[in-house]
Amino acid sequence: MLYPDLHLESALWAEDYHLVCGVDEAGRGPLAGPVVAAAVIFPPYIDLNSQGLESLNDSKKLTPAKREKLLPIIHKKAITVGVGTVSPRQIDEINIRMASLLAMELAIKDLSSSPDYVLVDGRDIPYDLKIKSSAVISGDAISSTIAAASVVAKVNRDKIMAELARHFPDYGWQRNQGYPTKEHREALKNHGVTEHHRYSFTPVKLAMAAEKEVVEGE
Repeated sequence: MLYPDLHLESALWAEDYHLVCGVDEAGRGPLAGPVVAAAVIFPPYIDLNSQGLESLNDSKKLTPAKREKLLPIIHKKAITVGVGTVSPRQIDEINIRMASLLAMELAIKDLSSSPDYVLVDGRDIPYDLKIKSSAVISGDAISSTIAAASVVAKVNRDKIMAELARHFPDYGWQRNQGYPTKEHREALKNHGVTEHHRYSFTPVKLAMAAEKEVVEGE
């Protein structure tokens, strides 16, 4: 397995950008729940291999147990960690792309220290970001700092969905995290739409239309 590293960060540290921040989000594709972003700043020239972070990787390549194990280590070894969350209603209002960028911006604002430079996963940079930055496509597979942010975002979002699943047990959110699995789509048909669904997403729109037809036909 290929692992991300700190070559992007090292180049920036060498240019006197001491506080280099990695940012990533989790939850663009689900039909329910918020989109969550995280921002992480590691100390300059940190040796991840000696700090218990040698297995740090894109969160999608890690098991839930591995992500849970890495989370407290990231918090302990990072200078600061920030988290930003955007609700389903906000997603409906501004669209998921803009909501993801907003969550990233909120995560950066949540940091206890302002970064000198930001590495953003993906193609886009938050519009209101007034800090020098670069968009890094597949950044969570390239940059260890972005990978750390992906782990923080994923674990935080999974915990939110697991908590929501306690109150809405029919949708299997503790297993599918709100993604459009067969289980989730069937639950939409059988149990309808909740306040935590994203009304602007097509499968949810269709379920809402079906509910309306049933009501009007009664």
